[in-house]
Amino acid sequence: MAGAREVRRRIKSVENTRQITRTMELVATSKLKRATDRVYATRPYTAALVGIVRSLYSPELTERYPVLRRPAEVKRAAVLLLTANRGLAGGFNANLIRETRHFLDDLRERGVETELHVSGKKGIAFFKFRRVPMATARTDIGDTPTLADAESLVAPLRVRFEAGEVDAVYVVSSEFRSAMSTPPRVRELLPIRPEETKTSADLFLLSPPGELILERMLPLYLRNTIYALLVENAAAEQGARRSAMKSATDNAGEMLEILTRTYNRARQAQITQEIAEIVGGAAALE
Repeated sequence: MAGAREVRRRIKSVENTRQITRTMELVATSKLKRATDRVYATRPYTAALVGIVRSLYSPELTERYPVLRRPAEVKRAAVLLLTANRGLAGGFNANLIRETRHFLDDLRERGVETELHVSGKKGIAFFKFRRVPMATARTDIGDTPTLADAESLVAPLRVRFEAGEVDAVYVVSSEFRSAMSTPPRVRELLPIRPEETKTSADLFLLSPPGELILERMLPLYLRNTIYALLVENAAAEQGARRSAMKSATDNAGEMLEILTRTYNRARQAQITQEIAEIVGGAAALE
């Protein structure tokens, strides 16, 4: 009966694991709903802010505002990686880290000196284990990022870019398309490159003047850009975790079916053996 007892212990262990993964799936589903609400609430404001900056922008302003400065050649670049503080999210963190490594290798092949900034315990642990130097390492940004978190991330990078210490700033994060589609992407944060637009600020009477408005809008634009990326990254993390935990729960259910059949066969074989021993013993007494 030792074999049946061992299978029974495995069944109990898998049942406990399935209960944990099922609970984590439900928690991730709840958090995903709130995270996606933040994503959809942020996008209209972001789009409006981008439209304002585009309409106020003109090439002549690149010399006046440092964040618009476009160096002739990128010699030093800062890369900010946004990962999660927790695992059990499928390939979410691994995909972001892989994208960052490829991007860093590509920059170095082009002769660009790089510096790495990481937010999230998983990214920090990976690069620390491989002894990759990090300029900054942040673990204080959780599932519900705030504007203050975004400002604390972008402000030091903006100051270094304005001082000419770096020629470009890039952000690696997940793009939230849906709960099932969250591919990693690289976005250039600095310099700000407003796209051309047919709407010109010259068509409006602005008070204060457009240049002053733009001066106040650019820091806000950068802060909101990072905030939007943080919000999308948080939603992508919860979507990936829900999918991973659902797969784990389903796999545990399939394993339980196999183990249950194995246990039943072992129990049946044991009972058959006991019956045969009883019949044999009774025959020997006759």
